[in-house]
Amino acid sequence: MKRKYIITASLVLLILFSMLACQPSISSSKKSIVVTYSILGSVVKELVGDKATVIVSIPNGLDPHEWEPSARDIEAINKADLVIENGLGLEGGMQKTLAAAKSNGVRFFTASDYITVRHVGSGEGIPSGDPDQALGAADPHLWMDPVGMKSVVSGLAPVLMKDLNLDVAAQAQSLEDRLDALNNEVSNTVASLPQDNRKLVTGHESMGYFAQRYGFKLVGVIVPSLSSEAEVSAADLATLKQAIDDNHVKAIFTELGTSPAVAKAIGDETGVKVIELTTHALPADGSYFTFMSDLATVITNALK
Repeated sequence: MKRKYIITASLVLLILFSMLACQPSISSSKKSIVVTYSILGSVVKELVGDKATVIVSIPNGLDPHEWEPSARDIEAINKADLVIENGLGLEGGMQKTLAAAKSNGVRFFTASDYITVRHVGSGEGIPSGDPDQALGAADPHLWMDPVGMKSVVSGLAPVLMKDLNLDVAAQAQSLEDRLDALNNEVSNTVASLPQDNRKLVTGHESMGYFAQRYGFKLVGVIVPSLSSEAEVSAADLATLKQAIDDNHVKAIFTELGTSPAVAKAIGDETGVKVIELTTHALPADGSYFTFMSDLATVITNALK
């Protein structure tokens, strides 16, 4: 009797094993998604959740214009199932690595392909002759507009579902709704500012999308470029000081890559307060929503 039970159990196990062997194999490893910088990475993580592994190349708080990848970063990019980039030259030090990965057949999603790209307009910034700041130059700081980020999410979700087989439809709808709510929140925050006070002087030309969305005037920048890597001349600073006086600017905003000493000197000479503004790094909670809310609050309070 005991032997009969053993034989029966063995047959059952054999049948189960055969059934499992006939099923399609399912890999326990998750898809790998590499995002070039932290703020875009935050939104991608909100969309993907735990359905894939999201790796951010440029550490939060480091300047995306200057950062260069290590051998380990390069390996992660080349092994990724999808690389998500800005696409407008923001990741200056990564351009060779990203180009090589594309040549190797790595799948890419370019965020700027899904927005209305802003270009430098007449009278913006400082006329320094820098090609990055020339009239018509494409502005890479697309994350400064929640509506633009919603368009990125709307473009990315179908790619994740089709190419990576990730079911993110529900997350996409929720995230798009939250980005709409964030846009309304920022609009309500800046609504208390009179139009005459909505004048921005920043570290470099990073606030164009924000200004365009919420009705601000770009008066000038300390570093006359869309990139923080550019240098500033005495002539540029003289032009900026005059613009601050002519426009009765209430605050100068410094940011990542801006010389604190130069900003302080301009503030002292013009009698305008200098306020630190976080434009390229996520807050402690790692949330894009907190980032934009804090940004709007700091700007509004400084310009009242």
